[in-house]
Amino acid sequence: MKDTYADVAFPSADGRLKLYARDYAGAGPCLLMMHGLTRNSADFAGLANHFAGRFRVVVPDQRGRGRSQYDPEPANYTPAVYCADMLGMIVRLGLRRPVLIGTSMGGLMAMAMGSMAPAGYRGIVLNDVGPVVDSAGLARIADYVGNAPEVRDWTGAAEYCRLTNGSAFPHYGDADWQRFARRLFVEDADGVPRLAYDPAIAAGLAGSDPGAVPVDLWPMWDALAPLPILAIRGENSDILGAATLAEMGRRHPGMHSASVAGVGHAPMLDEPEAVAAIERFLDETCAPGMA
Repeated sequence: MKDTYADVAFPSADGRLKLYARDYAGAGPCLLMMHGLTRNSADFAGLANHFAGRFRVVVPDQRGRGRSQYDPEPANYTPAVYCADMLGMIVRLGLRRPVLIGTSMGGLMAMAMGSMAPAGYRGIVLNDVGPVVDSAGLARIADYVGNAPEVRDWTGAAEYCRLTNGSAFPHYGDADWQRFARRLFVEDADGVPRLAYDPAIAAGLAGSDPGAVPVDLWPMWDALAPLPILAIRGENSDILGAATLAEMGRRHPGMHSASVAGVGHAPMLDEPEAVAAIERFLDETCAPGMA
């Protein structure tokens, strides 16, 4: 399927950086898709194309990723700052009550944004993240963020992706890892792949406060009670535990959930069960005639 979108530039909340988003045209409500810590808008290409036309789909690169400018102040690489950037973008682009779809860090951002103003959104799709972030997964991520070995070609880039994400996608073959690398890396002027993020984002994972995520996010979760929520979990996730997902459902009785078999953190959302779950959720939250 052809990846067709408009390139959109918008200022960061502090006005210092030029940020980037893919804007897929569509007649229906907006889907705002937010990527994970080391990822970028390319992660959502398949899902965005699937829903484009029926929905307007906006997929930003957070500051320091993809085509958005890197921040000279690494202290600004925090979810609170990213959320401020997104709130400014929503106003600038006139996105009325979007559905928030967030993977990992993007899901934490969706929770924060939704808890601050539930009436501002139609619903939230959380991809493999919740109010408790398992320490084993955080340790695994912290081990590789900003520590990539030198990569000389696309074969090496694919091997790096296999080494850092192989446990999440044990069924992937060589062609899958090549496609994965093309999302995670970009080619520099000399034709050499480089990771499409600022290594300084690792600063937020240093020390005892990984990612500057508050210890107790359950009050934030409880504040999402007015919003429809779909929580998707990779069957083998080391970030979103099964017990956490169950507690999320207990506290939010209307929550929908779906599991992606044989996958860890985080599903790519191109898996049939993930796409089907999102389709059903959007049918309910964005039905014709709903405000």
